[in-house]
Amino acid sequence: MTSVLIADDQALQRFGFRMLLESQEDMTVVAEAADGTEAVHLVARHQPDVALMDIRMPGLDGIEATRRILTSGARTRVLIVTTFDLDEYAHDGLRAGASGFLVKDAMPEELLSGIRAVASGDAVVAPSLTRRLLDAYAHHLPSTPGARPERENPRIASLTEREREILTVIGQGWTNTEIATRLHLAESTVKTHVTRILAKTGSRDRVQAVILAYDTRLVNPR
Repeated sequence: MTSVLIADDQALQRFGFRMLLESQEDMTVVAEAADGTEAVHLVARHQPDVALMDIRMPGLDGIEATRRILTSGARTRVLIVTTFDLDEYAHDGLRAGASGFLVKDAMPEELLSGIRAVASGDAVVAPSLTRRLLDAYAHHLPSTPGARPERENPRIASLTEREREILTVIGQGWTNTEIATRLHLAESTVKTHVTRILAKTGSRDRVQAVILAYDTRLVNPR
């Protein structure tokens, strides 16, 4: 059973999410929050598997709430659900530690599969969609404080040449299958490299690795 917290300032939106999630045999809604502060407190109290997090909420917004939840050491994984075509802060949400994001007009089955993916430890955002998102917003967002070019960044310095090459193409949106085919590697070998890259760079998942590739300029926006 996957436990979920819903954080959204719109009561009707929360109601819709709850109705959908509780129609599933493997999901339960443990709490609802109308703002980021309440979400942080309720995550600490209930320790849900997944927090559905809106970004634009009164008081503490979803980005800062995500950051506080992740830095608290909670086991909860955050899935941002936002209005993509209006909300330029989705990228900041991923940087704050969210495991991915979906748009509010996603199909119900997309939301459900996204929650299940996040609960199992995967990132929701597909590699190609991640690339398009970052390309769309990277020019309009401030640089991450302390971010340094690849040649100066200690998180990159620990990688082998092959690992650096694979991190670069991950940032370009390649899937494991594409990496294996184009670099003439076994897919199991690629998976091993990706696991090592995540561990060495301290990235929670593939989405965070893509952001690192952008922040360190291994990959540049189109």
